[in-house]
Amino acid sequence: MRSMNREERTAIAAIPAVLVVGAAVGWMGSRGGGTVSGLPIFAALYGLAFLIQWAVFVPSYLLRSERFFDITGSVTYVSVVALAVALSPAPDTRSVLLALLIAIWASRLGTFLLRRVLRSGKDERFDQIKRSFARLFLTWTLQGLWVSLTLAAALAALTTGVRQPVGVPAFVGLGLWIVGFGFEVLADAQKAAFRADPGNAGEFIRSGLWRWSRHPNYFGEILLWIGIAVIAAPVLRGWQWATLISPAFVALLLTRVSGIPMLEKRADKKWGGREDYEAYKRTTSVLIPRPPR
Repeated sequence: MRSMNREERTAIAAIPAVLVVGAAVGWMGSRGGGTVSGLPIFAALYGLAFLIQWAVFVPSYLLRSERFFDITGSVTYVSVVALAVALSPAPDTRSVLLALLIAIWASRLGTFLLRRVLRSGKDERFDQIKRSFARLFLTWTLQGLWVSLTLAAALAALTTGVRQPVGVPAFVGLGLWIVGFGFEVLADAQKAAFRADPGNAGEFIRSGLWRWSRHPNYFGEILLWIGIAVIAAPVLRGWQWATLISPAFVALLLTRVSGIPMLEKRADKKWGGREDYEAYKRTTSVLIPRPPR
């Protein structure tokens, strides 16, 4: 039997930690929320987010394929918020708004990423991971945590029994979501158009929003989830306030874990040392858009 390498041993050790974090937030988000047959709706839907990932992990590992990773995440978002509205003790305008905004974001991003991976034939992030049971299972489990933690504030607001009329915070949150969503969509469209031009083969994008930020799509995603949290906040109570970790988790993930660090490392490996690329890095903000220095 093949012995496990260090990455696989680390993956096995990390899985319980991921589940503990998920369970802790699941417990806190369930306080004061609605129940179905005595089971907290928040906790049940939180668990469902993980179960969906594990179900799709099986064919993913057997086929050594990552093609449906991103679209599964998006389907999970839509499924969980739809069930949250359906099972909510008293769905109201805030609930419908939250569910609609999340469904729009998830559907757009999921189809965009699916088209991209089908067009390229693979996702480079999975080149080594998909050959290891432990590492791939951890990756799918982390997606369950990503979905559940990102949704936490909205899910708490959807499943709570507290209801308030939509007021200023909801409009502020909606404004933040619109700006963030716009940034993400436009940045993705600009990059897709850049890559589709044969004249740009092997080059890096530095036009449009990418002239003002090296990762404008991530800025947009962080901003829109701040908007979701602002909309959800007025009806949170007690332990449910802990679910406002949602936008902080998105920011941490994208700026310190799997987003910017991974892409910056890949870009440095590909273009590092080139004068134009080094100048772009020196003069362009990493995340928050601003005029080049």
